[in-house]
Amino acid sequence: MREEFKFLISVPIFADLDGMDIEKIANLGSIKKYRKGNIIVMEQETGASMFIIISGKVKVVRIDQDGREVILTILGPGDFFGEMSLLDGLERSATVVANSKAELFIIHRTEFLDLLHEFPQIATSLLAELTRRMRRADAQIKSLSLKDASGRVANALLMVADDVGMFRKGAAEIEELPLQQDLANMAGTSRETVSRMLHQFVRSGHITLDGTKLTIHNYEAFRKEFR
Repeated sequence: MREEFKFLISVPIFADLDGMDIEKIANLGSIKKYRKGNIIVMEQETGASMFIIISGKVKVVRIDQDGREVILTILGPGDFFGEMSLLDGLERSATVVANSKAELFIIHRTEFLDLLHEFPQIATSLLAELTRRMRRADAQIKSLSLKDASGRVANALLMVADDVGMFRKGAAEIEELPLQQDLANMAGTSRETVSRMLHQFVRSGHITLDGTKLTIHNYEAFRKEFR
């Protein structure tokens, strides 16, 4: 397998495939690079491709009735998006924007549907991932509707840790914390509130901030207290 396609091995929906099958998938798609801020897909446009992140990060957003951006999730290497429109043939449900320089692997609808028929295990893994995302969406809705400011900001940090964090000895490390405005858009609050809550979590010993790196010292305890 060519070096540039080895990232496919780490994509969860392809975890049960062997090297020859992965190489076949590699030959079906193409690679495209995006600059920070580039719109990759737009809400309500017709979806014809699925995207797998090779490097960089993207944010999945929706715009509320007041024109404010609501961040649904931030995705990193190995994550994928755009699969819903391929499965149901409907419009995109959200906008996806490059949150940094990003390199993506693109599979078009016809090839992707052929893969599901040829490799049923991909469909099974895809269903598991969609279920995980539904549970996550339920948790986010609960956070936005029921929790106070500290709970909302804590939930946003947990979401980022789950998406792009590294876990070591019970701690969750986020090497590059999203901008405070992005965290505010995830938490449904203001940037000033995010700043205040982060400092509160530092004072209480829940987290450490070192530049753009954030560490949740005891991930499970933090999750149980705030989620």
